[in-house]
Amino acid sequence: MAIKVFVPRDSAALSVGADAVAAALVTEAARHNEAVTLVRNGSRGLLWLEPLVEVETPAGRVAYGPVTPECVPALFQANFLQGGTHALRLGVTEDIPYLKRQERLTFARVGITDPLSLDDYLAHGGYRGLRNALDLPGDQVVAAVTTSGLRGRGGAAFPTGIKWKTVLNTAATQKYVVCNADEGDSGTFSDRMVMEGDPFVLIEGMTVAGVAVGATRGYIYLRSEYPYAFRTLNAAIDAANGRGYLGENVLGSGKAFHLEVRLGAGAYICGEETAMLESLEGKRGIVRFKPPLPAIEGLFGKPTVINNVISFASVPIIMDKGGEFYRDFGMGRSRGTLPFQLAGNIKHGGLVEKAFGLTLRELLYDYGGGSATGRPIRAVQVGGPLGAYLPESQFDVPLDYEAYIGISAMIGHGGVVAFDDTVDMAKMARYAMEFCAIESCGKCTPCRIGSTRGVEVVDKIIAERERAANVQLLRELCDTMLHGSLCALGGMTPFPVLSALNHFPEDFGITREGIAA
Repeated sequence: MAIKVFVPRDSAALSVGADAVAAALVTEAARHNEAVTLVRNGSRGLLWLEPLVEVETPAGRVAYGPVTPECVPALFQANFLQGGTHALRLGVTEDIPYLKRQERLTFARVGITDPLSLDDYLAHGGYRGLRNALDLPGDQVVAAVTTSGLRGRGGAAFPTGIKWKTVLNTAATQKYVVCNADEGDSGTFSDRMVMEGDPFVLIEGMTVAGVAVGATRGYIYLRSEYPYAFRTLNAAIDAANGRGYLGENVLGSGKAFHLEVRLGAGAYICGEETAMLESLEGKRGIVRFKPPLPAIEGLFGKPTVINNVISFASVPIIMDKGGEFYRDFGMGRSRGTLPFQLAGNIKHGGLVEKAFGLTLRELLYDYGGGSATGRPIRAVQVGGPLGAYLPESQFDVPLDYEAYIGISAMIGHGGVVAFDDTVDMAKMARYAMEFCAIESCGKCTPCRIGSTRGVEVVDKIIAERERAANVQLLRELCDTMLHGSLCALGGMTPFPVLSALNHFPEDFGITREGIAA
């Protein structure tokens, strides 16, 4: 009987030679006359150990990593197909502390199944949520999502059930479901991992949304930098169509839902939902004025459900196990789990799915293992390039939407980027302004002009030109952008700038009172 060997097909694993490792394993198995079935799974999210090879044994899947093609002959000599001892042996995969301490709900199948096998998806609980949804009227499906407490995982944290209910109650001859998969925040990769490692969970979640609100067509707006995700999603959509999980008559219900993938053109602003809609309609990605809300007048002027990948991917387990089950995870108004992504100067970078309520310190040290350089972690940016820089004194604030708002920060998409004590926070503030200037759609003056002037002011501060006066000018400029910008790009760029100023004034050559040092 052939032994199953798992090698990830995730982009992170491919970037460090997973294909070459897979080829070496097949070659070596043939040389040893060993019957092996190679399964290309998704990544488990332990990115510092990629390529992570797993072998199915009676004791469970045993992991080895990071594996290079040169290691493969020695692995066979060590009897690794039976879980043999080797320097790269990590033990039973599920017992690795980094994984064992997680609460994997959205990522329950990622790294376990073959992403392109619909049968594998079904064998691991897939499409039970959709079947339950098809047996309920739309308002009850929306009620279950509302009960779960699920909020938008793309960053805005708007209650998903309210958004769906608005679309459900808006009369129209055509409605749409759109997935915002334009994952452009620095240090984030959870959307990509789902799309490459468990695409059917996204397809199922979007289909549930369509069934619930009466939408018959859906689009996945995917960033062009994700070619493997593009191919994986299209292959999964073809498989779902072929088996009746998509199309004119979903699972014989008489309800239609068609789905396709559209590629963006690399503009960060198209992560903003209305700019994304403009792009989907074939126009330049520029932010729309609101109201009207997209839930009432969205794609092509029709009611549209817009959520990000993790939001939709969280729906199947809610519809399978119930809204109360999902709601039991988390704290306060932050219910369920969020896949936090550890990046930057961190020893053990990767994905950690945990219920809301843990702290940044736990993520950085219990999971991340501290900085990669071994130096003290001085600052952490949470929530992408528009997120605040948090000092060590705030590492114990629970990761909760409201708690972070209370310290002028945001959790956003769950990206966590660490910096050690060599970082220059004045330069990081400049980067935030420069990023906004480059990525602005140009529609509103505070964002378009404010960010450009912001770079100039920070440059003057760094050059020690009238520091105190220019710091005050920078604060006033941030206030204008915060309250006058049309969308979150200009409106949130002040978060990293002001947090750098407030928590690390010495890098700007001033005291905490704003006096030149």
